[in-house]
Amino acid sequence: MWAQTLNEVIDMTKKIGFLSFGFWQQNNSMVTSAQQAYEESVDLAVEAEKLGMDGAWYRVHHFADQIGTPYPLMAAVGAKTSKIEIGTGLVDMRYENPFMMAENVMSTDVLTQSRVELGVGRGSPEQVKDGWQYFGYDYSEEEIKEIARQRTLKFLELLKGEPFAEPNPQPMFPQAPGLRRLEPFSPTLHKRIWWGAGSQATAVWAAQQGMNLQSSTLVNYESNEPFHVQQAKQLQVYKAAWKQAGHDFEPRTLVTRSIMPIVNDQDAKLFAQGTQTNDEVGYLAYHQNPTIFGKMFVGEPDQLIKELAEDQAIQEADTVLITVPSTLGVAYNVHLLSSIMNDIAPALGWR
Repeated sequence: MWAQTLNEVIDMTKKIGFLSFGFWQQNNSMVTSAQQAYEESVDLAVEAEKLGMDGAWYRVHHFADQIGTPYPLMAAVGAKTSKIEIGTGLVDMRYENPFMMAENVMSTDVLTQSRVELGVGRGSPEQVKDGWQYFGYDYSEEEIKEIARQRTLKFLELLKGEPFAEPNPQPMFPQAPGLRRLEPFSPTLHKRIWWGAGSQATAVWAAQQGMNLQSSTLVNYESNEPFHVQQAKQLQVYKAAWKQAGHDFEPRTLVTRSIMPIVNDQDAKLFAQGTQTNDEVGYLAYHQNPTIFGKMFVGEPDQLIKELAEDQAIQEADTVLITVPSTLGVAYNVHLLSSIMNDIAPALGWR
């Protein structure tokens, strides 16, 4: 009854997806190789679709024992599923050539029947120093911040499909006269690009550029308020900026949460102790300003329902991603996601 009363005031219906880092490691892991990590990433998407989940999303990091370039994985997920959204959280624009990236992601979108939801951003600290330099970009950390945004804007421009390339007067294949664009072209993909924002200012910028908003389990520490309140304000300023910009489609907003229901002895053994059950403030490498990390939600379903119902950022967002402990294997993660979908989501009005 309490949840129903809340839903009369706030529409809590959500798209629900999982977010996997796709780790593999030799010790203390059920996933010990890259091949297994990629195969199980596909398998989990298949099972998530059977559970009625809306999205399979994957974190992207370079020089790490986890998922790197996402496009082959996204295409493989598309080949084994039929409905589920296939997203990234997020592609690091410090490493990307916007022309090659646009061609790769449009090809992937065609193969997946327009199910790509591509999250992009400046990225987080990586495993190596100035890793983009190994990809051919000789810029400092300070320079790359603005360059990442410039590349994003070029990428968005290319997705609009306006011809720009001068045709060869003697092409290998016959073609119509006029300038050329990148192919294959995906006409709606530009509406399914997300910016990973860490602050209110970057959220406003994303809205101005016509990108959906992706907000993770950490944001810049911009007030003394709890994490979920600061994140909710980020989503609110984004929505206001979007409305002011006057784009011709409705935006989407996304938050990520670590939710670990305790429903059996194995869950308790894995998560009941030693987890981050409070917000934490700290510093990321190269960041001058502090960052606040959102807590993990750990407990029995009834307890989690009460805590999640008070999360103001979840109330603001239309999509919630559940981070999964990918090193525990597909079977355990299906168990975890099933509990969330069956025991928690309906009680909160997400379904």
